[in-house]
Amino acid sequence: LSLFLHLPGASEEVAPPVQQCFMVPKKEINVVSDMAKWKRSQAYADYMGFILTLNEGVRGKKLTCEYKVSEPIEKLVALLNTLDRWIDETPPVDQPSRFGNKAFRTWYAKLDQEAEKLVSAVIPKHLADAAPEVAVYLKESVGNSTRIDYGTGHEAAFAAFLCCLCKIGVLRVDDQMAIVFKVFNRYLEVMRKLQKTYRMEPAGSQGVWGLDDFQFLPFIWGSSQLIDHPSLEPRHFVDEKVVNENHKDFMFLECILFITEMKTGPFAEHSNQLWNISAVPSWSKVNQGLIRMYKAECLEKFPVIQHFKFGSLLPIQPVTS
Repeated sequence: LSLFLHLPGASEEVAPPVQQCFMVPKKEINVVSDMAKWKRSQAYADYMGFILTLNEGVRGKKLTCEYKVSEPIEKLVALLNTLDRWIDETPPVDQPSRFGNKAFRTWYAKLDQEAEKLVSAVIPKHLADAAPEVAVYLKESVGNSTRIDYGTGHEAAFAAFLCCLCKIGVLRVDDQMAIVFKVFNRYLEVMRKLQKTYRMEPAGSQGVWGLDDFQFLPFIWGSSQLIDHPSLEPRHFVDEKVVNENHKDFMFLECILFITEMKTGPFAEHSNQLWNISAVPSWSKVNQGLIRMYKAECLEKFPVIQHFKFGSLLPIQPVTS
């Protein structure tokens, strides 16, 4: 789990110029048999290492606790605030179909145009060459503009975006809590607003049999936050009163609140997998189970990973270490 530790600039000295040839990431997984390449790749190892490092970093911590907020973290929040403002400036249009409002394409076109500039504002001058590579992951993280849908592959692109910023030393080891609680949490708010405003379709949703139509990572990190909680057990998250009283502290409960706002009917019917999880005895068991499920249901599924892009920071080459 030492992704941050062997990165350029992970120590507190001034980061040396990164000796790296950056490249615009591209698709490498074109047929199902390519999935073996992905599972052996440096990209997979680094991505999973990043997810697990953050999982440990937020263990037992509330969203509202004290943590360090560095300048790059502030800049990332400002970037997400810009995306949020663009939603307000791009209201949904009148159209016959209920889902997939075409105004999303207008909103997305703006991001497509501005992404490199937005990323350049977050990274220091000596790393300017990295902006085109890193910006690709940002553009991939907000949904598909043709289908007007959003799913866990898009969420993975945002985690990859943050992982790249760690690999070039913009985000550091002591930013871990802020990465999840400030940046990723703000990303979730903006994605929920996109989903609601433009009525985005869930990408590759398994419906009632999936964990959630849109997200997965906040359930992993959110369950880690609840490990060893003195009173909240997994059985409590299906209790409306508990959710209302504690959602501001715990990402997992924020997710449950959003689901209950968006879906009608009994929880056990519209969110069967989560209902089953509420019967697991401890949060650490929930957390371990969700990590296994994430690998199986998202990272090892061709329809999700075929869209993932590989460059110099997240390479398709097999693991070297």
